[in-house]
Amino acid sequence: MTPIEAFTQLRQDMPEKARLYVAGCSGEPLALVAGLQKTPELARGLTFTGIWIPGVNTTDWAGLHEEAQAETIFLSPVLRPSFDAGRTRFLPLSYTQSVRHLSQTPLDGAVVMVTPPDQNGQISLGVSADFSNEILERADIPVMALINQAMPRPKDGLSVPLSRFQYVSEIDTPLVEVEAASLPETFAAIGEHIASLIQPGDTLQFGLGNVQQAVLQKLTSHKDLKIHAGMISDPLLGLLDQGCIANEAGAITTGVALGTDALYERAASDPRIAFRPVRHTHAITTLAAIPNFKAINSCIEVDLFGQANAEFIGGKQVSGTGGLVDFLRGGAASDGGRAIVALTSTARKGTISRIVPRLPADATSIARADVGTVVTEHGVADLRGKTIDQRAAALIAIADPAFRDNLSNAWDDIRRTL
Repeated sequence: MTPIEAFTQLRQDMPEKARLYVAGCSGEPLALVAGLQKTPELARGLTFTGIWIPGVNTTDWAGLHEEAQAETIFLSPVLRPSFDAGRTRFLPLSYTQSVRHLSQTPLDGAVVMVTPPDQNGQISLGVSADFSNEILERADIPVMALINQAMPRPKDGLSVPLSRFQYVSEIDTPLVEVEAASLPETFAAIGEHIASLIQPGDTLQFGLGNVQQAVLQKLTSHKDLKIHAGMISDPLLGLLDQGCIANEAGAITTGVALGTDALYERAASDPRIAFRPVRHTHAITTLAAIPNFKAINSCIEVDLFGQANAEFIGGKQVSGTGGLVDFLRGGAASDGGRAIVALTSTARKGTISRIVPRLPADATSIARADVGTVVTEHGVADLRGKTIDQRAAALIAIADPAFRDNLSNAWDDIRRTL
């Protein structure tokens, strides 16, 4: 049965106005997207909901039909037309909040991509185990499985009986792929500064992007490292190959793998890699219990109070909070841990400082109490235990030199108003 044939059956069993969960990240059902683009009438009246990653998942679900809608926790440029038209709704939720939302929000159906069943009739969520488990545990939701021959089966992952699925389509199509990009020169210095904060045996968390790649390239002399993250990607392969990762089961715990075929093949074959749902990977109880947990994430700008913006550019929403705050709080709660935020000091070819006097209230993604350490190419600002004046001074010291005087003067003005 083709994906669109199976989906037609599911659609016929749902109300005319229905809510449908669709998996994202490396589990995005691209074969279904292709079918819906050819038969958009099946999307009429549907509200699609899911966790779709900016720059990775490029489907505008609400754009499939003029009477379709969508809701999500990330607002990427591809969703901007339907958002501006009022058909895509933005939910300002963290990952841990999204778990609760998906476990409770009304849904009439779901579509997830899985591995073929094993000899015991068990399928695996493969390399995309983040949120779909929440849906599968809800007995009230009929679920369509896209059984993909290309979906790797990890040695330590999440399994579900094939009987859980009411609708099934078998496919053999490539997963979403993301290749590591070439790094701008400034990121090498950022990677070196962060690497200096990491000790052998630490457990690390990274987001997706240049900061992760820069740090991983500078850790080749470290040993016995562990990874606990929401996502792993290709830059991690170098550390695996060079013996930097601890040689034990579960040395790498993640919700998803997102990269190239080389990463997906390694995720299926390496017994050190375990896949767990967001309710585990992002839970404060889990993170606080990990000693020396270093959470390393990026943002768009930081103000002199230590507040960070990770969602807005020029006043426009371009992303979402995601797991940022979950992991930063985990790093702060861990014995020997650290909450690290990294960014380049300038934007637009050095014409704009990304360390700013004060963020607008609506652009604050991370509260100042959740930011322990800020890193730019100019150094490390350790904000832990610092007064507001000490924090401002530390942040000015890692700003681009061309902007430091203006930032100092701006802080003096702000200080007089407090």
